Amino acid sequence: MQTIISGYNWLINAMRVASGITVALVFFLIVSDVFIRLVGGPLFGVDPWIYSAGIVEYCLVWFAMLAAPWLARVKGHVFIDAITQILPPNVQYYLAKLSYLICVCSAAVFCWYSFDLFYTAWASGELDTRGEDMPLWTLLIPIPVCFFFVTIEFCRYLFGFDNMYGDRTDVRENV
Repeated sequence: MQTIISGYNWLINAMRVASGITVALVFFLIVSDVFIRLVGGPLFGVDPWIYSAGIVEYCLVWFAMLAAPWLARVKGHVFIDAITQILPPNVQYYLAKLSYLICVCSAAVFCWYSFDLFYTAWASGELDTRGEDMPLWTLLIPIPVCFFFVTIEFCRYLFGFDNMYGDRTDVRENV
């Protein structure tokens, strides 16, 4: 069981690193595109890349989705706990469990429907025609995968392996 947990933790962290690499790629593509438009075209007659805008749009989805499970793990997503802080501890406990259950159900529904969108795009061979013709499923694949992991992360809260409403500085990455 420890091997599965270690592998899962490694995967969550690998997705986080991939998200950071994607942000760096977006930065490089945008700077390169602007540089080529401002300097390369007028001085050297170089045309800007036709596909950079489409790839940046894809990367926006990819880096947001790849980071989502890790953000749920380290309590980095947005939530408001001002009201729960003034409630008695037993009410806080049940309210937290209700919140976790809602989050688990919501993430599972998003996972299911995004998988349906991915599978339909994959089966139909539909193309996304921006600068480059790319299969639409390449845009959609991270969504069901990452919502699956987000569902697992909220299940960790629901079943008591961690507490989202605890001290936000008490982040345990290797749980």
